[in-house]
Amino acid sequence: MINVFLLLGSNLGDRNAYLQQAITAIENEVAAIIKKSSVYETQSWGKTNLPDYLNQVILLQTDLPAQTVLQKILSIEWAIGRVREEKWGPRIIDIDILFYGDEVIDEPQLQVPHPELHKRRFTLDPLAEIAPDFVHPVLNKKIFQLKDELKDSLIVKKL
Repeated sequence: MINVFLLLGSNLGDRNAYLQQAITAIENEVAAIIKKSSVYETQSWGKTNLPDYLNQVILLQTDLPAQTVLQKILSIEWAIGRVREEKWGPRIIDIDILFYGDEVIDEPQLQVPHPELHKRRFTLDPLAEIAPDFVHPVLNKKIFQLKDELKDSLIVKKL
């Protein structure tokens, strides 16, 4: 089984309900969830004039190929109501694959590890909560080290 870390985010409507819908769908359609971080409220990143996000990292174990996991989470996003209109635009739900085991994948539709995760407090704070000693397979640093070196001043608070 492969450890897969996903980042969930929502900044529209009933954000908590959308996160929970995503978690339920992931458990039903992808794999059982092994660990969940706390929920964090985060200032909008990229486009800073948008509503604040709720973010959460989950760990699941699966034997599904990475592309299959991606297709399933894209289907879950669509089923919940995600519409992709603009980069960094507001979203009902966003589900990103952060890590797929220790694999490095560089395909047009899938980059793993997520190429920006080491620069984002809203990703590293919840990830460090559930997997501080996980080693980033490209940067060869533990998650807690990446968090300690982070220069992102975005406000992220644990709820």
